[in-house]
Amino acid sequence: MDPHPQHLAADCLIHLFTFLPEEDLLRASGVCQDWRGAADTPWLWRRLCLQRWTFCDLTSFRSERVDHSWKKYYLRRSHLEMKMTKGRTGGYTCRSLRGHTGKVVGVTYLQESSAQLPHLWNVSSTVCSAGTDGSVRTWNTQSGELLWCSPEQKPLSGIVSDERREVVITIESTGLIKTWSGRSGQELGSFSAPGGPFTLLQYDVNERWFLAVGNALGSLWTLAGAGLTKASSLVVGDSAIDILLVSPDKSLMVVGSGDGGAATVICTQSLTSPSEDGDPLRVSTPIRGSGAAAFIPTQPARLAVIDSEPTQKKTLYVFDLSIKRSKFKSEIQVQQVESFPVSLEVSPHRMILKASDSNRLVLVVDQELLVFSLKGDLLARFKDHTLRITSVHVLPCRDGIRGPLLTRDDVEQRRRPWDDPGEPVPPTRRFSHHVQSGDSRLL
Repeated sequence: MDPHPQHLAADCLIHLFTFLPEEDLLRASGVCQDWRGAADTPWLWRRLCLQRWTFCDLTSFRSERVDHSWKKYYLRRSHLEMKMTKGRTGGYTCRSLRGHTGKVVGVTYLQESSAQLPHLWNVSSTVCSAGTDGSVRTWNTQSGELLWCSPEQKPLSGIVSDERREVVITIESTGLIKTWSGRSGQELGSFSAPGGPFTLLQYDVNERWFLAVGNALGSLWTLAGAGLTKASSLVVGDSAIDILLVSPDKSLMVVGSGDGGAATVICTQSLTSPSEDGDPLRVSTPIRGSGAAAFIPTQPARLAVIDSEPTQKKTLYVFDLSIKRSKFKSEIQVQQVESFPVSLEVSPHRMILKASDSNRLVLVVDQELLVFSLKGDLLARFKDHTLRITSVHVLPCRDGIRGPLLTRDDVEQRRRPWDDPGEPVPPTRRFSHHVQSGDSRLL
């Protein structure tokens, strides 16, 4: 009888290898064939993956012609994080997209948005840009090729898109709104609105396409279809509308002004299919001013709002919104579920509030970025921007990256994953790269 059966030796090796970090495990696999077989055991690499990352998705490799094993996943993901930490471009594509003769006022994804995080290491996207030269341009980001360019018109002031239908929406400084086919560049519709500057929001209700337009005089238009047919118009207040949000269940819209005044909650059905003899169903939130607001994407209509009081001590509120319907009337209910104080180091000029699908709130105050739980716990604080942050985008939690952020000031765009609140890891900048803003080119 063999006193050292082969399976027993392999089990002993695997047990010993559990004490090795990944660098030593890789070295051990090169000793001999038996050690290599033990070191490549999927259980060992699965254990390393789950120790390092809370969420792991092996399906992120299925579009590539590689073996999507736990070992491959660990090595590829740790290599990607190393490049991000050191600010290296690595597998990222960097293109200079030139053609605008005026200032670029906006860029939006049209196809395969990185905001939806397709496979991080195999991305090809289409983006649209608008400029003060009056042109709309669509680019292939992988090749840098210009796909189409609109005829020059009056200077543009904004651009948004509907990725699913591949429709681009632009607005001129004069208030002329146009829609364009993302594939061909053909103009699909137009609508003229007075009283700029404007805020645009595209959304769907029961597969029907709508565009909300708010102006500086407190007026709100609802336009239907890519042809921009007027569905309704409403005077919400006398302050400029720069907060336009629609709830995840598409039943309610929040309209407000970052300069002050309570936000108004409106039933979307009152806007998209208004009755001839009734006022729109709406109600004001029970706080005096709304500095910024965001819907929690995992809930039907849970709204986070921070007050607009011009002080360093602010309060962040969380409300559940719903529509109560009875035989004789309907009413919007606003129920407070949470509130907590937010102490700032300075009195802010402007705030930005975003929410993630992991139930975290991201608050931008001038040059600072703060991450809160819905209970008010401060999870992370970033202070490495040198200029005021002008925009922030919270990406979905996919492909194993936990809650990444994209932030931008006038000179840099930065990408950061935040850590779980239970991990004693200080927040650090993981990746940054230079972008041109207010220029006639895109990087």
